[in-house]
Amino acid sequence: MKGTWKLKLRLWLSMVLMFGIVYILIMLAGNFLGYGGFYGFYAIAGIGVIFLQYLFGPKIVESSMGVHQLSEAEAPQLHQMVSELAAAANIPKPKVGISNTMVPNAFAYGRSKRSGHICVTRGILGLLDEEELRAVLGHEMSHIKHNDMAITTVVSAIPLICYYLSFSLMFSGGGDNDNRGTLLGILALIAYFLGQLIVLFISRIREYYADAGSVELGCKPEKLASALYKLVYGAAKVPQSEIRDIEGTKAFFLTDISNARNEFNNLAQLDLDRDGAISAEELNVLRDSKVNVGTSNKIMELLSTHPDMLKRIKRLADNS
Repeated sequence: MKGTWKLKLRLWLSMVLMFGIVYILIMLAGNFLGYGGFYGFYAIAGIGVIFLQYLFGPKIVESSMGVHQLSEAEAPQLHQMVSELAAAANIPKPKVGISNTMVPNAFAYGRSKRSGHICVTRGILGLLDEEELRAVLGHEMSHIKHNDMAITTVVSAIPLICYYLSFSLMFSGGGDNDNRGTLLGILALIAYFLGQLIVLFISRIREYYADAGSVELGCKPEKLASALYKLVYGAAKVPQSEIRDIEGTKAFFLTDISNARNEFNNLAQLDLDRDGAISAEELNVLRDSKVNVGTSNKIMELLSTHPDMLKRIKRLADNS
């Protein structure tokens, strides 16, 4: 999409790097240990895991999040927005659902553009104005248009393969090959941690990509920025026990619900008139300012499924 080719390039390069890591590990295992046929199992197992995630992923999300599919009669405004955004994105209209959690957010899931779902949580209802909600739905529509859910499914299985490969190599035994097996096992374990960092990187990149996509679908950048601010504030007020209940699925959400309290403290400085929203004028002020992200936040971002929120809104300001 317009203005996002660099992000898309980085996304695909990350995928190539991930597959390269696994290929090298399996090749070394086969060449040095003589178990080529055995380690071919991991390639087959990886394909199997990816297929099962692809096949059952949507049902797992629906079950874990308590999703209820909404008819047009139940939510006419939501359906109208989704229909208009789907037409703008030139993709089939996704199904519309609601999750019972009171953590304010939204997410998209599905196997492809033709089987997409957009879901809002019960906590988001009444929190955002109409244009902010439209910008959020535009973000989720962009995830479906970009089909980045399929990419995430593929790459998330690779660190798992490295993990099991590592322990099989280190503890399988094999006489003269023990030392080499242990060394390769350690390399596979390092590859596992690197793979996890790459998966997190891909997750953050797709959020930037979907933000840009929302604007391209006609949503106002200040409205998306304001929605992000309100969602962070809303999540910060929710009891931590409720956050923990859905923490395992936070990669699907628009914001990092686990880091909401810290992010709200950073974002409050953007709300110059303290009205609880971010206006076009406030976003313009940010565009002309320099954002300094602290070292601790930079480290936290590397281990997060979402970009640093201040940087994220700054990017919206720069592109507005």
